[in-house]
Amino acid sequence: MIIVTSGHVDHGKTALLQALTGTHTAHLPEEKKRGMTIDLGYAYLPLKDQILGFIDVPGHERFLANMLAGLGGIHYAMLIVAADEGVQAQTIEHLNILSLLQLQEIMVVITKADRADAQQIDALEQQLCEQYAILANSKFFVTSATSGQGIEMLRDYLAQLPELSDTEKQFRYAIDRIFTIKGAGTVVTGTAFAGKVAIDDELYLSNGQKVRVKNIHAQNEQSTEGLAGQRLALNINLDFDRTLIERGDWLFSQPPAKATDRVTVWLENQIPLNESQPVHIYHAASHTTGKLTLLQHPKLAPQQHALAELILEQPLFLAHGDKIILRNSNSTSVLGGAKVIEIHSPKRHKRTEARFDYLRQLIQAETAEKRTALYLQNHAVEAEQLMWIEQLTDTQLNNILEKNGDIRFQSWCFNADYRTQQTSKLLTALAQYHEQHPDQLGLGKARLYRIAALNQPEKLIYHFIDELLAENQLQQTRGWLHTADHKIQFNEQERALWQQVLEQFEQHNGQALWVRDLAGLLGQEESAMRNFLYKAGKLGYLTAVVKDRFFLTENIYATARLIKQLVAGKEGISVNELRDVLQFGRKMTVQLVEYFDRCGFLRRKGNIHVLRDADVFDL
Repeated sequence: MIIVTSGHVDHGKTALLQALTGTHTAHLPEEKKRGMTIDLGYAYLPLKDQILGFIDVPGHERFLANMLAGLGGIHYAMLIVAADEGVQAQTIEHLNILSLLQLQEIMVVITKADRADAQQIDALEQQLCEQYAILANSKFFVTSATSGQGIEMLRDYLAQLPELSDTEKQFRYAIDRIFTIKGAGTVVTGTAFAGKVAIDDELYLSNGQKVRVKNIHAQNEQSTEGLAGQRLALNINLDFDRTLIERGDWLFSQPPAKATDRVTVWLENQIPLNESQPVHIYHAASHTTGKLTLLQHPKLAPQQHALAELILEQPLFLAHGDKIILRNSNSTSVLGGAKVIEIHSPKRHKRTEARFDYLRQLIQAETAEKRTALYLQNHAVEAEQLMWIEQLTDTQLNNILEKNGDIRFQSWCFNADYRTQQTSKLLTALAQYHEQHPDQLGLGKARLYRIAALNQPEKLIYHFIDELLAENQLQQTRGWLHTADHKIQFNEQERALWQQVLEQFEQHNGQALWVRDLAGLLGQEESAMRNFLYKAGKLGYLTAVVKDRFFLTENIYATARLIKQLVAGKEGISVNELRDVLQFGRKMTVQLVEYFDRCGFLRRKGNIHVLRDADVFDL
């Protein structure tokens, strides 16, 4: 567990931590020289069953960015106020930030009690409770690092605080320092937001590169594992000189999703806001700039909540529920805090009433199960995306889907309503096609997808088509999809023409005929004859071995049976051998054999063609 200490400069934060833990948190030479904390300082207090970690964050305004970097993934804070100086500028600003982060508990520690009398201290407590509503129910401690007053009582209270970090989620770790140790290699330090890690685990850097954990220090002690809510130093097998890694990067137990540059947030502002303004954005150890846009209001008064959108200059690795602090365009004052509601927000139609209703439901949904059900309303979502948004393991996601009655096919998750919507579109599109083209047998799978569900996942729509076929709501004839009650047939005029075509095939002794030749022989326009012959092909009467050259389908089957007899007992058959048996020309024989190769009946092997699938062309 980590507890943050915050407050105005020189109010005794570092001295208090030294009294509590015996550790002086100033670690930079400049800090020791100037007597103030510039970067984050850490101290640890070993107890019976745990080690408490303390972050000593900078109190000076110039170092506020470093202070913000220390507040990710933390549930408890101590607000430090000196008894002799009382509430100061950074006291208020730090308190505002702590309130925006929605911590579980803020304890007020009045320091330097030896420099003020009891009346001063009582007045200070009363001021804090009355002027700052968030402190009305806070626990107060009066201490002196010099005399030891109140230190033991504070230590005992901190020891009984419950651990709130979630160790069951995916491991997620914010890097705030990187350095190299001789003999060990690259070491990173940071805070574990969630999950757990063990020695020899493989993790992913923000850039997707895999690294292995060689050693772990948790809460400043050698350990075999690190847990959410702990300060960790991880020794990883990474050549720091060759791989670009910096403060603000992350380590994850799952491959990172694409960083997002557009998020929807639930905003709580500290000062009046316009509909749109540039902002500085702080998340964990990351800092970028961007634009804040109010979605429902032209202006916002202080201390209000509202839906807003953030467009980031530099994409961040955000998940649902992450907390963000916003400062103004020159980063001199806090604008407000925000909780991430949706990552990869849409670029269009973001102000419709339906969308606002969806976002309100997301805000109110208290569990991953409820939010997952909302994500899958009218959408199929990739499992990896769901796991990232909610920071779930694969098993946790499957359990949620089962509990919600949702469905997972390969990498896609969806609900029964979505399947019904998409299958209805497929059936409707096919019925409309039959109505418009009664002389066509149906559509190919790819074309039906493009007509009915172009913006949906292709593999998933193909899966729905296969299910419809299995349920006999769709049928497939020679590769063409059609409804169960759709049959194409010749009309009276076409039946008469078919008899003439059939006579020509009989006169040519079963050989293939060209569209152009048949059109000339029968006095038909060529394009009309072409359409007719291809329709006959869909009905199964003819087979095109190349474009516009047809065999009677019954002759194709007869030739296939003959080939099976000819290759029996030997490896295969040559084109010349088949030509001599059939008494065809070489070109026609080559076209016929290549057709058999294409459909999987034969396979070319050197100068012969071997039988590949004897079951093809079985009657």
